[in-house]
Amino acid sequence: MSEQHAEQAERHDPESAVRHRTRRMTGRDPHEEHRAATPLELLFDLTFVVAFGTAANELAHALAEDHVGTGVAAFAFATFGISWAWINFTWFASAYDTDDWVYRVTTMVQMVGVLIFALGIKPMFASVTEHGETLDNDVIVWGYVVMRAAMILQWLRAGQHDAERRPACRTYIASIALAQVLWCVLAVVDLPVGTTFALIAIPFLVELGGPAIAERYRGGTPWHAHHIAERYGLMVIITLGEGMIGTMAAINVLAEGGLTWDIGLFTLAGTALTFGIWWSYFVVPAAEILHARRERSFGFGYGAMGLFGTIVAIGAGLHAAAYHLDHHSKLGPTGTVLTVVVPVALFIAVFYVGYSLLTRSVHTFHLLLVAITAVVLVAPVLMAQADVGLTWCLLVLALAPWVTVVGYEAAGYRHNADVLDSITRSTAGP
Repeated sequence: MSEQHAEQAERHDPESAVRHRTRRMTGRDPHEEHRAATPLELLFDLTFVVAFGTAANELAHALAEDHVGTGVAAFAFATFGISWAWINFTWFASAYDTDDWVYRVTTMVQMVGVLIFALGIKPMFASVTEHGETLDNDVIVWGYVVMRAAMILQWLRAGQHDAERRPACRTYIASIALAQVLWCVLAVVDLPVGTTFALIAIPFLVELGGPAIAERYRGGTPWHAHHIAERYGLMVIITLGEGMIGTMAAINVLAEGGLTWDIGLFTLAGTALTFGIWWSYFVVPAAEILHARRERSFGFGYGAMGLFGTIVAIGAGLHAAAYHLDHHSKLGPTGTVLTVVVPVALFIAVFYVGYSLLTRSVHTFHLLLVAITAVVLVAPVLMAQADVGLTWCLLVLALAPWVTVVGYEAAGYRHNADVLDSITRSTAGP
């Protein structure tokens, strides 16, 4: 019996269901049926709720203070760290989740790192948007290093037990370790903000390059396509929560004078915008495509950083709208509307580009939907310039993702069916 089959048999042993004893990390079956997110993974995700929420809150504050450029730069830096740490753990867990006590404790250490990272977001934003001399990224880096050091321990264990995939595990270890050294150097050496952001590209490329080399040239890992798709969908739902928080912040301001039509309309706008984005994301048959075309995983996996960031930024924009309604914003009506319009536009762009890369297709009907969506995105900006109320502007903006939803339900689903049929036929062979 192979080591992987032995582990699978051990995993289904009755005792393993009630006792989390140490098990060998020989890799899970990438074709395992009924694979789903675990309670530990869901608990792990809760720490990222905190991190994304902190980043969104700081971005909203920066936007309200009219520190748009610096606020966006700080947000992008924070979002990369949060997203990348989550992505790395998620793909590792898909391949090597043993759910024994060592795995659980190591995951807990990573959760501590996420919370430390979140503590450093506010001072980092302040150093960029208010001081502008050196980047205060010390706490963020230490939290990030805690997360990544725990991942090194996970990969060391996998490499020790899974001889077949040891080269891939060692590649992950080397890239993570090198990147952490570089991050620490950037934290210790006080350089101007602009210089630090420019040098960040070096550890950034090391972080991104490690998985690419490991998966494509060093044997890869046995990640599970349906499990990965589900995990990414759950994280999208978590980021969408920031939209609801931003909506609630605005409602609280409007509710100071009692229930009004504005409250109802703003609630509809924020909820419809969030729901439309959710519906749009889940029309993509990611699991089926990744299962049949594992080589397309990098566009899907890396591109999600853009999706996560834009969705969280939408929530921050809605929160900035709350500041405007409460007369605590330096932005005018048009600027406030743009804080939501721009991330929605970026989400639409990342969504359609990601879909084309995943399906290896460009459909004329999708170009039409993008064009109609562009008109919907421009409309609220023109309305704001014409002194139309903010609530009405956002209500029109909320229609943007629904162009995709209606287009898919009316006709676009046929393209998805064709894509899946093509993949099925090509994988079936002659």
